[in-house]
Amino acid sequence: MDTSYPREDYSPVLSHKRQPSTAVLSSPPPRDHLIWSIFNTIYMNFCCLGFVALAFSVKARDRKVLGDVEAARRFSSKARCYNALATAGSVVLPLLLIALVITGVIHLSKLAHESVGFFTYQLSGADEEDN
Repeated sequence: MDTSYPREDYSPVLSHKRQPSTAVLSSPPPRDHLIWSIFNTIYMNFCCLGFVALAFSVKARDRKVLGDVEAARRFSSKARCYNALATAGSVVLPLLLIALVITGVIHLSKLAHESVGFFTYQLSGADEEDN
């Protein structure tokens, strides 16, 4: 009993002619950035930009489902811009606030160190004679 694979005696006929493709090359559908918008809305909602981005993301998804690719691209672009602004604002403003607090603490510590002589009470010999 021969259980080996087919040998050279069995060779399928392969066509070397290429059939013309009927597929039309189209650009990929636009991204709707919905997850990014939800994240900005819930966690880092700076001036409601995350909510605005969420609205444009939902509009982009609706237009994509309806087949209006051009409108979906416009709404997707707006959603991406609002998401970028919300993310940048939510990252930059706390860093700026932290930098201002650190600078203020350093300035106040230097000011307090320089004015120690003004606030200290020094006993002198003239104060002892008054008693």
